[in-house]
Amino acid sequence: MKPPCEIVVWYVIPSIRSKLAKELLKLGMKQKEISQLLEITQPAVSQYISDKRGHEIDFEPEVEEYIKNMAQEMTTGELQPIDLIPKFCKVCKTIKTQEVLCQLHKEKVNIPSHCNICMGSQSDASIFELHD
Repeated sequence: MKPPCEIVVWYVIPSIRSKLAKELLKLGMKQKEISQLLEITQPAVSQYISDKRGHEIDFEPEVEEYIKNMAQEMTTGELQPIDLIPKFCKVCKTIKTQEVLCQLHKEKVNIPSHCNICMGSQSDASIFELHD
């Protein structure tokens, strides 16, 4: 069985990169510049822009806007590559609360429909409590 984290790696992160690359391109950046900013190859950027990679998720409007703002901050230099990590994590956390991750997990891995292990808004967070 594939854990939800694997779904993030295969679908969520590529979808974020795809949207971000498209936004940076709209703002006038070249593919080579985008690849350097995102620390990925130029061919990967090309695949993201042409929807050959990272087109699995349709983001909610609030996530779309957040990614657009990330792109804007990157083009102005306000957002450095190291600052992308918490921004990507925020997008992933938001996606989890919208249960997009759970839906992808069920579609891609054939998980039973009653499963809530993906940590969506309906899941039981108490399983993560630490005991001494």
